[in-house]
Amino acid sequence: MDKNSIIGFVLIGLILLGFSFFQTREAKERAKQQAQLDSIALAQRIASGEIDTAGTTISISESTLPSDENASGSASSKVFKDSTLAESYNGEASFPVLENDKLCLTFTTRGAQPYSARVKDYYNHDSTDLYIFKPENCELNLNVYTGEYIRTKDFNFQVVEHSDSVLVMRLPFDGGRYIEQRWILPEDSYQVKNLVSFVGEGLIPRNVSSFDIDFKITVPRMEKGYKNEVQYSKLNYYYSGDKKPEEIGRGRNGSKRLQSFDWFACQQQFFSAIMRAPDRFASGDLDISFYNQDDPSRNLMDCRAMLRADLKPGAKVSVPFEFYFGPNHYTTLKSYDEKYEKIIPLGGWLVGWFTKFVIIPLFNFLHRFIGNFGIIILLMTLIIKLVTLPLTYKSLASSAKMNALKPEIEKINAKYPKEDDALKKQQAMMDLYKRANVSMMGGCLPMLLTMPILWAMFRFFPASIELRQQPFLWCHDLSAYDSIWDFGIRIPLLGDHLSLFALLMALTMWVYSKLTMSNQPSSNDPSTKSMQFMSVWMMPIMMFFICNNLSAALSYYYLLSQLISIITTWIIRRSVDKEAILAKVRESYGKPLPKSKWQQTLEQAQKMQEEQLKQQRRRR
Repeated sequence: MDKNSIIGFVLIGLILLGFSFFQTREAKERAKQQAQLDSIALAQRIASGEIDTAGTTISISESTLPSDENASGSASSKVFKDSTLAESYNGEASFPVLENDKLCLTFTTRGAQPYSARVKDYYNHDSTDLYIFKPENCELNLNVYTGEYIRTKDFNFQVVEHSDSVLVMRLPFDGGRYIEQRWILPEDSYQVKNLVSFVGEGLIPRNVSSFDIDFKITVPRMEKGYKNEVQYSKLNYYYSGDKKPEEIGRGRNGSKRLQSFDWFACQQQFFSAIMRAPDRFASGDLDISFYNQDDPSRNLMDCRAMLRADLKPGAKVSVPFEFYFGPNHYTTLKSYDEKYEKIIPLGGWLVGWFTKFVIIPLFNFLHRFIGNFGIIILLMTLIIKLVTLPLTYKSLASSAKMNALKPEIEKINAKYPKEDDALKKQQAMMDLYKRANVSMMGGCLPMLLTMPILWAMFRFFPASIELRQQPFLWCHDLSAYDSIWDFGIRIPLLGDHLSLFALLMALTMWVYSKLTMSNQPSSNDPSTKSMQFMSVWMMPIMMFFICNNLSAALSYYYLLSQLISIITTWIIRRSVDKEAILAKVRESYGKPLPKSKWQQTLEQAQKMQEEQLKQQRRRR
């Protein structure tokens, strides 16, 4: 390895370390700035509320709501215009439950809002119960004007109907009027329906055309690897008619102000909380912020939404909402026909198309007969390699022929050893390849055609909930990294563990690179040596650092893919008759170079054109 290669290697290492340090510092700065922006936005929201009695819209000013600061005594002495509210304000909360085979939703009558959401079919990586949000980590508050501003979270609702699937709670006002929260959890579903009703003449003044909703959840950590979990967690929102939802803050803090949209999703790597308004949200401010890896409560992120919904005047006004608390399972999300499945990161249009219509159906088909997901990945890899063999065969065959030509290539290198003879040497090489019928570029296009498949797998495995907590060999969870050595401390770029699948993948990549580079002639050209060094050493090392913290299924797939490529290359090379190729080339010396099909076609076209010109001249 020459001096330039050593300098390049050192510089690449310094760049990677510097980038890691910069990302960490930048993340802390973003968190600090976001906290300041949140405080400013909240202050502006409190200060800007006003009542326009001449118009049709009334904004909610939180500074006018009852609070401990503006109360003139204890909670029991607070005064409301509607005397019935005082009793609800001081009521004791209870915790009714809606439950089916998939979901257990606990509510609190204080605000008639969700209290916790436990998914029954799944567990955290440490086998504890899996919550989309734990007790007291959800807030769903309505800010509404009923002659006075009220926040529903301040009042205790009365349960008027309760079963396993239906829960109805009411906040009474004088004159028999009330606000009703109806929650319905169908059987065998992760989706709960919510109907907010304002019942009674004059409960909502006719000049009030909207109410505000404050929705906030704290999502706990559920997976083994923090880095991987954060990388695939984000906030999504969707406009009716769009092909797919937009996203905010993939793995970083972010916020967005929206107008007239359909739904938003607080998405963890494998689970989501989605809120949808069938009549659309009039507007909303969405915000997502992530906790540090060392958070003592093991929380992952906060998702907040300050929403506005339209109201129509009447004696009974009902506004529907829908909530989804469940897994990011492609088929399950697609069954709701609201484009929820688009939140799963499957790649762009080409890669996404291949994943949706080839990878997922093949994966599901094999899973019908095989329960071991390690075997399924092996079979998928074999099938994909078999299907793409016609595309890669030409490239592998060209590589095998070039390996057979090494004696002739060495002769050319010896004939043109000087840098001044580089052009002559290149021309001699091209002539040699033509005589052997080897195309330098012939194998590039087929190899490029297989790149979408590799990228599809890179997107599919980390986002596939089917692999979550599925063991294989020494790995306990194929969706997370496998670890054969926990360091106890974090090492920059590497993490706090050693993944055996990632290490084996890097070793097979090194072997395959050595195998493919073995057909390359020895050269003193620094650029050629640098390229060989990058291919044989740097790429395997970089892929090891990348995959050490990613899904074990991904490293396992790349490991299998490299092993199959090594075997295929070895078989094709064994099938090539090196002596016959060399004899054919040596016999062709002194004869005209063979013409390619393209050259032959071009010459035939030129001859036809010349014949047409001759005929035209004769007619004249």
